[in-house]
Amino acid sequence: MKPAALKLAGLALSLSLAWGSAHAEALRIAADAVPHAEILNYIKTFDPKLDINVVELTSGVNANELLANGDVDANYFQHVPYLKDQEKALGKTFAVAATVHIEPLGIYSRKYKDLKSIPDNATVAVPNNTTNLSRSLFLLQSQGLIKLNATFTDPATTLATPKDIAENPKHIKILEIESPQIPRSLDDVDLAVINGNYALEAGLTPAKDALGLESAEHNPYANILVTNPALANDPRIKELAKDLTSPQVAEFIRKNYNGSVIPVAPQS
Repeated sequence: MKPAALKLAGLALSLSLAWGSAHAEALRIAADAVPHAEILNYIKTFDPKLDINVVELTSGVNANELLANGDVDANYFQHVPYLKDQEKALGKTFAVAATVHIEPLGIYSRKYKDLKSIPDNATVAVPNNTTNLSRSLFLLQSQGLIKLNATFTDPATTLATPKDIAENPKHIKILEIESPQIPRSLDDVDLAVINGNYALEAGLTPAKDALGLESAEHNPYANILVTNPALANDPRIKELAKDLTSPQVAEFIRKNYNGSVIPVAPQS
């Protein structure tokens, strides 16, 4: 072989090895502890060839900022309306790699056993971020506690705020709190609207303990695997997306969360 050909062959081999080495690195995934990190850790048991480093999120850490800064390769904790809001706030564009499960939002109380018992002027704690605040108001409306202005018909495309409440027969007071802190407020408020993952972390069972629960049917808030556009076609991301939407994971979710977390697909 001629020297030039040898050099080209050597360069090709070096590039191939470098690519293989880069893609052999552990995939860093930022995730909420429950159920996201639990699901990712389960994947390790049936797909050991996929090297996953699960970075559990703590209060106050923005997983989309971690992703935008390259501190992680993907995150798994949010739904599409929240992601869109974050893209606007951060001036970034992300890529959805998989749609995995739904955590129905629930209304909880330590003071009342049903929503009919809620007194006038009751205080309701709700998430203070834009999308989950709107989601909470739509849930309160579905349970007959308030009525939003007629223009708010689709929670997937319209974001409601307390200013958009048209009817409030019990004069309930909306108290906006950071989502992870809401379970701790249960003793101090009459009602609390809690995200499914934070309810589970607090020892609540949404399917059993919630006085009112978001419907899973046609729910626009399915939790997703998100990455940067540059990694969207990375073989590791594709493998993880395949695992997250596999029958094994769907069955794991059904068995372990008893309707409090619902797999999107497959259904059987």
